[in-house]
Amino acid sequence: MRTNGRRGAWLMLAAGTGQKRYSNDGYDDAPAAHYSWDSEVDNAKLPQVGDVIVLWDKKGLLGASVIEKIVTGEGRKVQNRCPYCGMTSINLRKVKTPRYRCYECTRTFEEPDVEQLDVTTYRTHHEIAWVDLAGELTSDQLRELCKLPKSQQSIRELDYRRFERALRTAPGLPSLSPVEAALATELSGGHTTAVVRVRRGQGAFRSRLLNQYGDRCAFTGPTPRAALEAAHLNSFATDGKHHDQGGLLFRRDIHRLFDLGHLAVDPRELTIDVAATIADYPEYGRLHGEKLHVDLTTRQLGWIKKHWTMHRG
Repeated sequence: MRTNGRRGAWLMLAAGTGQKRYSNDGYDDAPAAHYSWDSEVDNAKLPQVGDVIVLWDKKGLLGASVIEKIVTGEGRKVQNRCPYCGMTSINLRKVKTPRYRCYECTRTFEEPDVEQLDVTTYRTHHEIAWVDLAGELTSDQLRELCKLPKSQQSIRELDYRRFERALRTAPGLPSLSPVEAALATELSGGHTTAVVRVRRGQGAFRSRLLNQYGDRCAFTGPTPRAALEAAHLNSFATDGKHHDQGGLLFRRDIHRLFDLGHLAVDPRELTIDVAATIADYPEYGRLHGEKLHVDLTTRQLGWIKKHWTMHRG
């Protein structure tokens, strides 16, 4: 919920198509891209564009992003209820019979009562700023970071600043920089425009870098063109522009690790710095201290310094 213009933050339970839900048909969540719910869910109307979305799966944290868009529609929902008390808190038993048990009245039964409801459907789109945080926080830690820790709701209000602090001491020392960049843009009113501009210009931006550097990853050297991505050194989400001299070509995995701060460039020595979180992986550990495979311009060096300051203090 937003108060005084401040963004909201929501912890949302990702059911997924493969997880059994006995009170309804489940949802089609794809955590890195979208999240779906309906008007029968508590807090259904509260999440807004520009809010932080944090997804978990009962076992632990999956990831976080910023909501770019919420698409609404109309649909029908199948709701399964206890035939004795009418509640939806029912469980399918694997061995015992009758097959179902109600958590509320504790009665058992062979089949639930089934009803169909007209509902409003909601689906977020949040893939642009998505950060994969799988396993960085446990389910118990996440519950304690909610405004109401004892809540059983699938959409719960989260204390974002406490969540951010908790991640600083998480095992993988993850970075929320894509989320923070999107939030900075959203608070200045430019998020949607920035995303559209980036999508429209990304192909041309990559082509310019390929013409400039050839099939060469700035960190690892010659690389098949199909594996190269155009990486923005500037925080493109803040203005949505593909700046001249604002990018380098990175191998796909290198790009991701650079964005998260696990890889950086020491601006004094112009050498690759590998964070301790990934240094034990030989493929990346060997890069530590190595020189870049391209020369940086003055503008690129300026953005490299900002990246270093963000991730290495």
